[in-house]
Amino acid sequence: MTIAIQKWLLFLFLHIHLHGLILAQLPDLRYSVCGNNGNYTENSTYQNNLNKLLSSLSSNMDKYGFYNASIGQNIDTASAIVLCRGDVEVEECRGCVNNVSQKLVQLCPNQKEAFGGYDECMLQYSNQSILGTTSFSTKYYLWNSGDASKPEEFNQELRKLLDDLRGQAAGGGPLRKYASGNATGPNFQTIYALAQCTPDLSPQNCVDCLTNAYGDMPNCPCNGKRGGRIIGVRCNFRYESSRFFNEVPFEALPPTGNDDKTVPIGNPIGKDDGTAPTGKDDKTARTVIIIVVPIVTVVILIVCIYVICMKMRKRKLVDEIQSIRGDDISTAESLQYDFSTIRTATDNFSNANKLGQGGFGPVYKGKLSNGQEVAVKRLSADSGQGDLEFKNEVVLVSRLQHRNLVRLLGFCLDGTERLLVYEFVPNASLDQFLFDPVKRRQLDWERRSRIIGGVARGILYLHEDSRLRIIHRDLKASNVLLDAEMNPKISDFGMARLFTLDETQGNTSRIAGTYGYMAPEYAMHGQFSVKSDVFSFGVLVLEILSGQRNTCFKNGESVEDLLSYAWSNWREGTATNLIDPMLRGSTGLARDIMRSIHIALLCVQENVADRPTMAAVVLMLSSLSLSLPVPSGPAYYMHTDISAETSLIQEYNSRTSGSKELAKSKSISSSRNEASMTELYPR
Repeated sequence: MTIAIQKWLLFLFLHIHLHGLILAQLPDLRYSVCGNNGNYTENSTYQNNLNKLLSSLSSNMDKYGFYNASIGQNIDTASAIVLCRGDVEVEECRGCVNNVSQKLVQLCPNQKEAFGGYDECMLQYSNQSILGTTSFSTKYYLWNSGDASKPEEFNQELRKLLDDLRGQAAGGGPLRKYASGNATGPNFQTIYALAQCTPDLSPQNCVDCLTNAYGDMPNCPCNGKRGGRIIGVRCNFRYESSRFFNEVPFEALPPTGNDDKTVPIGNPIGKDDGTAPTGKDDKTARTVIIIVVPIVTVVILIVCIYVICMKMRKRKLVDEIQSIRGDDISTAESLQYDFSTIRTATDNFSNANKLGQGGFGPVYKGKLSNGQEVAVKRLSADSGQGDLEFKNEVVLVSRLQHRNLVRLLGFCLDGTERLLVYEFVPNASLDQFLFDPVKRRQLDWERRSRIIGGVARGILYLHEDSRLRIIHRDLKASNVLLDAEMNPKISDFGMARLFTLDETQGNTSRIAGTYGYMAPEYAMHGQFSVKSDVFSFGVLVLEILSGQRNTCFKNGESVEDLLSYAWSNWREGTATNLIDPMLRGSTGLARDIMRSIHIALLCVQENVADRPTMAAVVLMLSSLSLSLPVPSGPAYYMHTDISAETSLIQEYNSRTSGSKELAKSKSISSSRNEASMTELYPR
């Protein structure tokens, strides 16, 4: 028993320690609003008061997840209020509040008022008093995109449930005013909901606040949807078609008039005359103990196991996504299209609507019945992209929201047909402009600089700012689409690899990517990390600056490798030879382009550790005053013109391992830039 307890304690210690490391990467807020009450100056009294107040919130709030306070006087007064969802454990609540306070200061710099939160907690700070306000004012709407079946019946059952929860929450006592429950809607669909007020409100004020919130439903886009949420500072409610909360044990208030809260009123043990209890009473007490103690013990164990499993679930999110079943995808009603709808939109996949041919199948332009233009990727049966890649792309892209990532509108599964429906990007892909001698004239330095910066921010979002760390593994010019304003959008997540936030690298025996863009450690050994995407980004930048493909760079009459040519000219001080003649102009322009070449060479360095992160790359691109380190030699650097594609692989192999057997142990099938798939199969 002692050994088992020690194992549990060790597990809990490691779990808490790793959880602390994950919090270092702050996730995006679920919702946030910056106020209009003016700005404060750096190092002002108000800023000092606000920082002091925010740093004390998590430590001062009670175990029920509520705290409000003010610091300062007159115009320098800083007020704040925090509230955690009623079913959230206190330690998770404290971590949530810390994250929100840090994130709000980042999102609303120097602003005196801000409001925001995650699903588990919310926070508002202001230079105006919050403590005296009791009325409801809507701060945010959230909703599920799926429509409820039979909306009128659904809303009737929902309103009955919310009215019941309102009474329960208002009667919750001075420590926690929270209630959750469920009801059965039309077609036997279960509706789950919760209602909550800040516990400092009186029961009547809580009722009034929630009543006003319910009355705001007609204005909310959530009306008629399967899920929705109306959030105010003093109260909020939420409903969904699936369970999103944990059960909270009922805590009865002590009876009135009993000063000793640990002993109930009455005389349960003996009689007033001091006589001993009868044998019948003794048997009854023993029976109660025999029944109650095991039940309480089992309940406590179940709750502990449930909490631990919920936390471990975050660690296993990668495996869950990769092992997702087809019937799980089919339940995503809000994303799924009928095959007949897609076939009609593309005119039965006519050649006239064909936009291009990718490594996994053709892409068609379509027009939905509502007039919206879309791009449809039709995956071919022999494309090499199996169910795993298809599900990865659906799950990944549907959860990513960034201006430099292509937006997934939906998907279709119909027998052997697998289709992905994207937003239509009118200017096609970057390679169609960059490597076309006529169209390339449209890419002046301003547009190329904007494309480089947009791609960098998109990859940074995948690596650090999304809920999971995502490695694209196939970043190239043909996977960068251009919208009407020539802004870049990264596409094709079929080969993307997911990581939890505390993972940085991985291994694979199935190598997928495009020749010339793959980092050497990935191409030869299957080792990939965020630095693999950094390498691909560096190659892409050199292509954008030179206007030529990386594997067939034309230098006069000879054909060289772009990386080798760039490095040779950099060492000789003639890097301007690399610049596309269409960009050569003033000294100031050349200076900016030279800095971009410098950054690209840092990205393609052979040593993985020497390559910068995408966060550092974005900083280098945006801050011209930042000094750059001296780059070391790139991977695949050669002293002579290339004569065969495999010579690059052979040279890297000899430099990194010193063993000729490694090259013999792999069957290499490489592809030019036009394709999107390269596979190495280990023996």
